[in-house]
Amino acid sequence: MNARPATLAPERSRVDNAAGFVLHSYPFRETSLIVETFTHAHGRVALVARGARRPRSQLRGLVQSFTPLLLSWAGKGELRTLHRAEWQGGLALPQGMGLLCGFYINELMLKLLAREDPHENLFADYQAALQALSSPMPQSAYAAILRRFEKRLLAELGYAQPFEFEADSGQAVRAQQDYVYVLDRGALPVQRANGHADMRLSGKTLLDMAADDYRDPVTLTQSKQLMRLIINHHLGGQILHARELLKDLQQL
Repeated sequence: MNARPATLAPERSRVDNAAGFVLHSYPFRETSLIVETFTHAHGRVALVARGARRPRSQLRGLVQSFTPLLLSWAGKGELRTLHRAEWQGGLALPQGMGLLCGFYINELMLKLLAREDPHENLFADYQAALQALSSPMPQSAYAAILRRFEKRLLAELGYAQPFEFEADSGQAVRAQQDYVYVLDRGALPVQRANGHADMRLSGKTLLDMAADDYRDPVTLTQSKQLMRLIINHHLGGQILHARELLKDLQQL
């Protein structure tokens, strides 16, 4: 996506041409929408798209999830007013399972990212994930894309997981050793887990995750269970509806 750089007007209450995506939108009053966006330079920003639900609104067909946009808005406080959205193209819309995975990623960012906290590296990771999800692929490949993105999101939030090192000794994880993964600490050999029972998994799974290698079916299964445990911890009880839908479909 060859987006023009976002520019900030002198009064500092207006932003023009900010590269971004819509994460979610919902009705606001009679004809408007609240649009939750993820932008390259400004992070997650909530915008009011006034009149966007009217049949002839120029915004009506633009503020859709997974569409690369240039966004211009103004205002102060947590809720700004969207003035213009310009379609950028260059990215195919995910379909089928890829679309469900995209909704899961969007919901995860809505629940975990603070407003107006820029994450430029994560923006690039998000674009790459959407690009990958737009192509048909085996189920295991979709799962691998989600695991990679979950790891990058946690790292951006300061919750990077030290999969390749033992939590208590700092020594390298051994592929043939079994470990217990302790939340907020990391992997402990089962002999030194001292009653912790958060999750048991193989050292090979941890090393595979550190290398973003999900070809082993055991790694694929254990990595899903581990990332679910870690993400649930940081969600603090919030429910991911897209995940529940994927679970109901017995996918990923």
